[in-house]
Amino acid sequence: MSARDAMAALQRHVEEAIKGQGEVIRQIVIGLLANGHLLLESVPGLAKTRMVKSVAASLDAQMRRIQFTPDLLPADITGADVLYQEGGRNSFRFQPGPVFGNLVLADEINRAPAKVQSALLEAMEERQVSVGGTTHPMPPLFMVLATQNPIEQEGTYPLPEAQMDRFLMKVLITYPAAGDECEVLRLVRGEERGEERGGTGPAHASAQRVPQSEIFAARAEIGAIHVADAIDRYIVDLVNASRAPARYDEALARWIALGASPRGGIALDRAARAHAWLEGRDHVTPDDVRAMALPTLRHRLILSYDANADGVDADTVLRKLVESVAVPA
Repeated sequence: MSARDAMAALQRHVEEAIKGQGEVIRQIVIGLLANGHLLLESVPGLAKTRMVKSVAASLDAQMRRIQFTPDLLPADITGADVLYQEGGRNSFRFQPGPVFGNLVLADEINRAPAKVQSALLEAMEERQVSVGGTTHPMPPLFMVLATQNPIEQEGTYPLPEAQMDRFLMKVLITYPAAGDECEVLRLVRGEERGEERGGTGPAHASAQRVPQSEIFAARAEIGAIHVADAIDRYIVDLVNASRAPARYDEALARWIALGASPRGGIALDRAARAHAWLEGRDHVTPDDVRAMALPTLRHRLILSYDANADGVDADTVLRKLVESVAVPA
């Protein structure tokens, strides 16, 4: 089985457990291939947690879950030095926290204060955790999948811009179509019958897990994807357009208060290469860049008060921005 076949099998297996969210699942796979972290946002009840669990169940990887709450402490995430006694001698040993996993589900991340959220910054960006003056590296396969509900206000803390910028993509999950929701009902009923018989249900049925080596092989192939100079310029033009929108459109100038950082361009390049690889191409096209512009840049823009007054969201701004920037020939 080739690396591309393994990723296709991974996507199919997750789609068996999550109905009507094929595009979201594809973006999660792209994030995994691009070696980035994802922020999943939706109203409650749209299977964000179930989706992450299904991905972990399809991989030969260790999943860790962190339920973010207002009383959580940074050491509850990173771990701490613990005092041990052996042979009458005291010594400190590092006890790893739940962040030391392959797939880390940061559930309802906006329910914890900034001090706790910042505990993830070093792990997400530097792939390491520093405790007591000692640096502890993360495992080679390390991905944070954070979830948040946008409509909840009481007991939530907005994510700092510095942490938002650490996420490769922000994935929005919407309501499934009526036909897909009917499949959800049938799927859940089937799982309930399986549990009554002592089984685990079809969503968690045993299947051959994709080994981590296939993911690293896929990443190596993605690293060899050709990106033309014109595509590089197109990515830079898109990012620069968010910083100087007045050059392109008056409405964009009113709506954007702060544009994307250079990390946004890097994220767009990595996601576009992963998208091209999944499409079976050995080079990146403008279509790949446009396909990944919204998920990689929507959380990096800071909109103005005029945008809020006009009822304009980041996706609307980005669509207009993409239409305004010339596509390379």
